[in-house]
Amino acid sequence: MIILAATPIGNLGDASRRLIEVLENAEIVAAEDTRTTQNLMRALKIENRPRMIALHDHNEKHKAAELAELAEEHDIVMVSDAGMPAVSDPGYGLVAAAVERGVTVTAIPGPSAVLMALTISGMPTDRFTFEGFLPRKPAERRSTLVALASEPRTMVFFEAPGRLAASLADMGAAFGSDRRIAVCRELTKLYEEVRRGTASELVEWAEQGVKGEIVVVVSGAEPVEVSIEDAVAQVQALVASGIRLKDACAEVSAATGLSSRDLYQQTLAAR
Repeated sequence: MIILAATPIGNLGDASRRLIEVLENAEIVAAEDTRTTQNLMRALKIENRPRMIALHDHNEKHKAAELAELAEEHDIVMVSDAGMPAVSDPGYGLVAAAVERGVTVTAIPGPSAVLMALTISGMPTDRFTFEGFLPRKPAERRSTLVALASEPRTMVFFEAPGRLAASLADMGAAFGSDRRIAVCRELTKLYEEVRRGTASELVEWAEQGVKGEIVVVVSGAEPVEVSIEDAVAQVQALVASGIRLKDACAEVSAATGLSSRDLYQQTLAAR
């Protein structure tokens, strides 16, 4: 089988007993960076020396099938440098290849920068979306943010410290000056910090220089008051683009706050 194993995102004390046990008994470990994993095992006082196979962004595409085939006869533990594999880290390709071959896939849950940032941000946690890293190129980043401007769910992003100020400025332009944002830095580490405010407030802070691992949490857009007639027109446009009526109604309902059932009935009546 394939065992996705979550590793600490900063504090070694977050290594679970299951993680230590599976690494102590592992025969094969697929690692994003084998040196980082070896250092982790030494820090956790694990004496086992399993066969290490590098699996990272640059080789996963062609390595995944090979490892999935190997997993038909052996257990393979998959770890990334920090957190849960496959979440903005290598692992998805391996899981997809394993599923295609009928290989069992399981996981050892544990530290997650996404969930930790979400829960301490002060933003709604009942519905959220993880957007990963924003594009590096300014034009592509702005286009991505504009497309998310009406997203009603809390949004979670990863960002590099050197691009944080520019990304925050673009968020302010795309989402508006009053949108709530929390920047979570160095989670679980000695200098853990959470800065909350508007984009303009946080840009001023970020321009002074920020270091460490960064997670940005942004509140979702407030529902815009839309008439039932306009909402039905939105549903009709989505249906015309190929989306099922039920799904179109659900999407417009989430964006407007109007009843999905009412939208469905009104759209049928308008035909």
